[in-house]
Order: sequence, then C-alpha cells, then structure tokens
Amino acid sequence: MTGREKCPLGDFFGLNNFGVNLTRLTPGAISALRHAHTKQDEFVYILQGCPTLHTNDGATRLEPGMCAGFPAGAGNAANLSNDTDSDVLYLEIGDRMAGDSANYPDDDLQAVQVAGEWLFTHKDGTPYE
Repeated sequence: MTGREKCPLGDFFGLNNFGVNLTRLTPGAISALRHAHTKQDEFVYILQGCPTLHTNDGATRLEPGMCAGFPAGAGNAANLSNDTDSDVLYLEIGDRMAGDSANYPDDDLQAVQVAGEWLFTHKDGTPYE
C-alpha cells in the first residue's frame, strides 16, 4: 500500500475492543485492496481531501465531513483511492471481533484471522509463496 500512512491512535490508548487509525493517502494511493469483512464493522470519516469511495455499487467522491460505514457480513466490498493532487486524511474505525475473515472480490486473495494474526491465501486456500 505505497502512499498510505497509518497512525494507530487506538493502540496508543490501549483500546482493545475497537481500533482507530488516522490515515493519510498521498496522491495515487489506495487505502487497501477492495474488501469486505465477515465479522468486523468498519467506518471512515474524511478530514481532508476528496477521496473516491469504491463499493459494490460503484464510485462516489467524498469530501471533508463525509463518512461511510460498512456493517460486518453485508458483503459490500470497499476501499478508498486518492485520485487527486492533494493528500487525503481520514479516520478509520473498526471493531476487533475475533475470528474475522475478509473477501477481496477483485483479487485472487482471501484473509482469515488466526490467533489475532491475518493469514492471506489464494481464494482456493493455497498459500502465497
């Protein structure tokens, strides 16, 4: 995720039930590969810049003060891209539900949380070498 900088604010305060990241996307960067979680809710709040939100429904331009939420298990895969010449700054908030997994509909990738760590494999379950 070249061009993405995360500052884990929730970790700084010892939060265990949910995470809060202050995230910066430089021009041309993306937040993550487009994905949907099975057990973790996600929420973003735009502080600066105008990222594009990509979901199953298409692309939506966001502005400072706008937000988006993604309920666990809904299957609405999402990410943000910075298609502008200025940095984007936003808060991302998500719970830390154990046993989560994530689906990446645009890529040959799946993720499963095992003992608090993410295991990434091909969609057929074979590991990446």
